[in-house]
Amino acid sequence: MLKSIINAVRRNHALEHATISILLNRHGPMRVVGRAVPDGFYIYGDIPTERLQELADEALARLQRGEADLAVSPLCGTNIAVAGVLAGLGSYVALGSGPRRAGGVSGAIMAAMLAVLAAQPLGRLIQKHYTTSPDLSGVRIVSVLPMRRRLFRGHKVRTAGAA
Repeated sequence: MLKSIINAVRRNHALEHATISILLNRHGPMRVVGRAVPDGFYIYGDIPTERLQELADEALARLQRGEADLAVSPLCGTNIAVAGVLAGLGSYVALGSGPRRAGGVSGAIMAAMLAVLAAQPLGRLIQKHYTTSPDLSGVRIVSVLPMRRRLFRGHKVRTAGAA
């Protein structure tokens, strides 16, 4: 059961990335954030519901046709998490403890900088193999529902299939 939930989130994460990628390519830079869940994904941003439906439908069709590259995004939070973990570990090792300190503060800064550089390609690999799955065969979009809250506007894109 847990494996099926994880796989559903991975597929929806890929669909969320593809939808946002197409949106940004068509409309240019804008404030938009996505979050995948087992039964779909949320898009936070000021996007008309009909337009988001079209974008999500196109993203699904393109992923199902094999455009797996749409599943991996340079803007994904996975990249930020990888950068944070690597920078923290690199700094920890560089600072060390006791008389055998590896590099002091300057070493910690250098280690953190190198970690951030390595994070982009490593984050993309982690997305490709662990946090997204472009295999959306059998998946369909059930609905695109607007949400209006005090602090944000957005939509819930519900998916089903590929259980």
